[in-house]
Amino acid sequence: MPLPFLLLQLRPEHSAADDEFRAVERISGLAPGRLVRIQMDRGLPELELDEFAAVIVGGGPSNVSNPDDHKYEYQRRFEPTLRELIAEIVRRDFPYLGACYGLGILADVLGGRVGRERYAETVGAQTIELTPDAAADPLLQGLPRSFRAFVGHKESCQDVPPGAVLLGTSPGCPVQMVRAGRHVYATQFHPELDGDGLALRIETYRHAGYFDPDEADYLIALGHRETITAPGEILRRFVTRYGDDRLGN
Repeated sequence: MPLPFLLLQLRPEHSAADDEFRAVERISGLAPGRLVRIQMDRGLPELELDEFAAVIVGGGPSNVSNPDDHKYEYQRRFEPTLRELIAEIVRRDFPYLGACYGLGILADVLGGRVGRERYAETVGAQTIELTPDAAADPLLQGLPRSFRAFVGHKESCQDVPPGAVLLGTSPGCPVQMVRAGRHVYATQFHPELDGDGLALRIETYRHAGYFDPDEADYLIALGHRETITAPGEILRRFVTRYGDDRLGN
C-alpha cells in the first residue's frame, strides 16, 4: 500500500487550517486518506519518517525569526521538535516541501538568515522567475520561466541558505524557491492557494499585521482576478514524484 503524505500545520485558526488541508489534498490530487495532517498548535509527537512518503510544512502566523519571548506559546512547544525533524530530513535528503514558514524553518536549520529586515511581501500575487538551475529540475522543467503565485509574509530569507540551490526568485523577494540536496524543496509562495483560499486567509488574518485591514476587500478582489496555475502544478509534481517511489528520480 502506498505510504501517506504528512502535512504539518501551524494554523490555530481552524477554518484556515481546514481549508489549507483540503486545498493541499485537492490540488495535489491525493486520494482521500493519503494526506495525514498534524495540527502542531495541538502538539507535535515524535515521528518516524519511514512511515511517510514525504513531509509538507505549510505556513501560518508563526515567524521563525521572532525572539522566543515574542513567539506564540504553541510555537515554543512544537518548534524544537520540528527543528529536529527538519534536521533529519536534510541529513537523509528525505522528500520535503515547505511553504512560507516551511521555507523559513528549513533555511534556519540550514544555517541561513531569516528575518524581517528586507523582502516582506503583502498578501497578493507576485511574479516568480525561475533560475537557470530550475530548467532540469523534475518539479519545474517545462513550466513557464515566469509565472504568478500568491504570497504574504512578514519575514523572508535574507540570502540563499547555505547548501541550497536557488530555483525561483522575484524582484521584491529574491529567495522564492530553493532545493537542498535532491529531494528537499521549499517555496516562499503558497503552491496550494487559489483565489478563494486567499480570500479566506485575508479574512482570517485581517488584523494580523500582514496588510492594512481597510484594504482587505480590495486585496480579495485583486486575488480573484488572478490566474494562478504553475504553483499548483509544482505541488502535483511533488506528489507524483514521491507518491509511488519515495526516492524519486
